[in-house]
Formats: sequence, structure tokens, C-alpha cells
Amino acid sequence: MSRPAVNPPATAARRPLYAPRGAVATSQPLAASAGLAALRRGGTAVDAAVATAIALTVVQPGSNDIGSDLFAIVWDGERLHGLNASGRSPAALTREAVLVALDGQALPPSPAHGGAQAVAGPGGAMPTRGWLPVTVPGAPAGWRDLHARFGALPFEDLFADAIAYAEHGYPVSPQVARNWSRAAAIGVDFPEWARVFTVDGRRPPAAGERWRNPDAARTLRLIAQSGAEAFYRGEIAVALDKLSARTGGLLTAADLAAHENTWVEPLFVDYHGYQVWELPPNGQGLAALLALAILDGVDLAGASPEERLHWQIEAMKLGFADAHAHVADPDRSPAPLDALLDPGYAARRRAEIGDRAAVPAPGEIVRGGTVYLCTADADGMMVSLIQSNYMGFGSYVVLPGYGFGLQNRGAGFSLDPDHPNVVAPGKRPYHTIIPGFLTRDGAPVGPFGVMGGHMQPQGHLQLICSTVDDELDPQAALAAPRWYWHTGLEVRVEPGLPVAGLASRGHQLSVVDDPAVFGLGQAIWHVPGNGYVAGSDPRADGYAVGY
Repeated sequence: MSRPAVNPPATAARRPLYAPRGAVATSQPLAASAGLAALRRGGTAVDAAVATAIALTVVQPGSNDIGSDLFAIVWDGERLHGLNASGRSPAALTREAVLVALDGQALPPSPAHGGAQAVAGPGGAMPTRGWLPVTVPGAPAGWRDLHARFGALPFEDLFADAIAYAEHGYPVSPQVARNWSRAAAIGVDFPEWARVFTVDGRRPPAAGERWRNPDAARTLRLIAQSGAEAFYRGEIAVALDKLSARTGGLLTAADLAAHENTWVEPLFVDYHGYQVWELPPNGQGLAALLALAILDGVDLAGASPEERLHWQIEAMKLGFADAHAHVADPDRSPAPLDALLDPGYAARRRAEIGDRAAVPAPGEIVRGGTVYLCTADADGMMVSLIQSNYMGFGSYVVLPGYGFGLQNRGAGFSLDPDHPNVVAPGKRPYHTIIPGFLTRDGAPVGPFGVMGGHMQPQGHLQLICSTVDDELDPQAALAAPRWYWHTGLEVRVEPGLPVAGLASRGHQLSVVDDPAVFGLGQAIWHVPGNGYVAGSDPRADGYAVGY
């Protein structure tokens, strides 16, 4: 079914990219160029994705780093493959260790929003900075594993642009500079972070100012030459182990050596004739699927814009309630996916939505946190990839002499001892970063994603609704004004969104003119016989490029 298109904001002057052979879309232009260069050299979409991801660690710090995690969905020309390249907690990280470390300190309150932290439970949330929330980074192994299975170019070649930018410098792009400036107030408490990620140890670089990180160039060379072994079992692992032991961390060389990524089967739900795919837990893609499954059974033909928005927001709340209750490390506490994705369950949850805004609880089932990029090549391979530190620069723990920081994904654990996502040794936490993919009747439409922690499933839902229901091209769908459910009945909206009437339904609305609140997305759709059409979020610095 078709709907009138929502007018994009006046600031959205971009047009969709049409490319006959291949495309790359991401949030930073230099990284997109690195991926396009890989395609032009005869690389696959995976080569392009890996080259882009590596470049993003240098040209978009504060969103991702070498010490990040990564998730990806690959369409190989016939079917989808999922890669969970998220790391596990150190073997010494227990709930008791966290509570002892926090004894005598003000325990962080349990937030009412923000992905997994919404389920932090009694006693407060995990700390967000320093060593305690550090988990093993999965991204370097993720680059290696994706390339080993689907790459064509030599692995070392995919690092060339990133190393050049790190060694010789590059002018910082505007949105990156803005986010960097916000992070600097935290970083002053971490001397090595300040040394590496500020100018002269005093301030973040300004937009257009050249910034270099030669230590990161050295690290990337070690990873490239060793196939990531230097990171997990070699020189970098030894250096991380020594830093952790010297400064009160729990991460060890044994934790790094034990890391393995996991190939997984993506999950899907039907939505108005299309199939929307996400990765299974420990990511929060389940929240988007549950919300879309609810909306799939709603006929909103002829509905007012505010009625459509009301249904979307309420369905998303229900999706989050269930995801927060069940998403955890699948090896330790597997979610009841068959029951949650059963059409009967979606129908029962759908019946809970009324005319008024609500704050739902998890449903009763029958039992039986970033950068995003997408690529496509001339042979039909497509990649949806997301990579993140979490919370800006992550833990702010930076390895001296190597130029990179460690993620703080352990902040996604709960301290509630009865929750499946409770912090424990060797465990993957609830993850906010999620790549998406769209198909129709077994044929690929293409990869999509929206960055932004708690916003990500909400962005996925809105992008799919704009694409499927409003029949917008990817650039127009990404430019359309968005809403963001914050907590309780609070909903933040961008200027231009038709929200008249939502307040009378009980939604507490605030108009926010800050693009960072509403996520940054990318999408590439396959156009049979004509190549690809791609879009890149106008809220970010990046572009879609192709050839």
C-alpha cells in the first residue's frame, strides 16, 4: 500500500545516487572513498566494506575505533550470512567484582532508556568509563573473518587508505568535529586519551583542521600483516595485558586469545509484502522485528499522519520491552525467539495498543550503542555492517603507543542478578548496534542501517515504513523527519514531523533540532537490470558513492 510522502526537512538537499556497478554509503566521505577504491580495484562488496570500516576507525573517532565490536549481514548473491563479531567480558569480570569496585562510590542510577541499560535493575547500572566496562574488541577479527570468507583482494591492501590517513593526517569533517568536541569534557580525566585524541593535549580538532594518529597507523600495519593475530595473540595483546595489570584492569592476554567471532543465521519478519532481516541476540535487532511484526497486521490505509505515528511509537515501545527482557548472550541465556516471533504473539501484543500512549511491560510468551556502512558490487554481493565503541569514545582507556581506545560494551550488562543479561565472566552483553537487510519474495532489496544506540531499532522501523509504505527512494527515506522515543511517555521529534494530535493521545512531545538525537543512516537498494540506488543520511558528513 502507498502513502503520501512526508516532506523531508529543508536542510536535506541530497539526491539519491544511481550507480550501475557498485556503491558504498557511509557517514564519512573519506571512508566511503576507501571502499569505492576497493571496488574499483576488483574487490568484492566485502572488500569494500572492510576497507571502509577500517578507514572509519581513523576518520570518525568517537564513533568507532580499532577497539570496537562489529556486526554484519552479507548477501552473497544467493542467501544471507550473519557475523557476530562482538567480544566477551574478561574472565575476572563478575557482578561481585563490579560491586566491590563501586563500594563507597555513588553507584550510577539505572537509566530508564538507552538500550540494555534500561534493564539494569536493582542496585543501578554498570559503570560506563574506565576498565570495568571493557570487553574484548571483536572488530579486528571481524575484518579478518569477513575477508577470509568473501574477500578477493589481499587483506593488507584493505588497510592502505586508513594507514595513510592516520600517518599523514586528514582534515576533520564537520559532524565528526562536533561530536569530538562533546566528548572532550570526559576525556580530560584520561591522560593517554587526551594525548592521542586532542591537539597538543588541550582541545579537540576543529572542523577542517588536519589531525594525525601515527600510533594508530602502526597498529593497523600490525593487524594487516598478521591477519589480526598481533591483536589477539601477539604484540598488541601483550601490551594490552601489561597495561591492564598495571592500571587496575581485568582484561588479560588469555581473554584476547580466547576470542572467536560467530557466524549466525539472520532472523526475519514479514512487513507488508517484504521481509526485514536482523541478526539474533545479543544485538537488539529483535526490538525492530517485534515492532514491525505488530505493524504488519495493522491496516492504516487512509489513517491520519498522527495515527500512523502513534501506532509506530507504541509498537516500538512493545518491541523494546520484550528485547530488554530477553536479549542477552545466546550461549548463556538464549532468548525464546520462536515464541517471540510467532505471529500469534504479535497479534496479542498488537491488541494491547489503544488510542492512548502507554508504558508497556514485557509480554507473556508461551515458552517451548557507532558507524554504519553498506556496500554493493557488480556481482550482486551486498553488505550491511555496523561498528562501534559505544558511548562516544567508549571506555576512554587508550593503549599507549598504539593510538586506539577500547570500547565500553560491558556497560550494556545488567547488575540485576535475576536478569539474563546480568554481568558475568566470558559473556557477551546486550548490544545496541544492529545491521539490517531487506528482501522481497527471496530476492534482495538491499542493506540498511541507522546508528545511534537506543535510536537504532526506531530508525530501522521508520526507514522501513518510509520505504515500503511511502515508497520513498533510500535518500528521501533517510532524509524524512524522525521521532525518538526517549523514556516513559516522552517522544522527541524533529522539526517538520506531522505531530498534530499526538499530544491529545498522551504523548509528551518535544521538538529537538539536534541531528545526533535521531541517528545517522545509510541504505542501498538493488534495482534489477539497472544497478543500485543509494542514500546517505544528511544528518552526517558522509555520502553515497558509486561507479
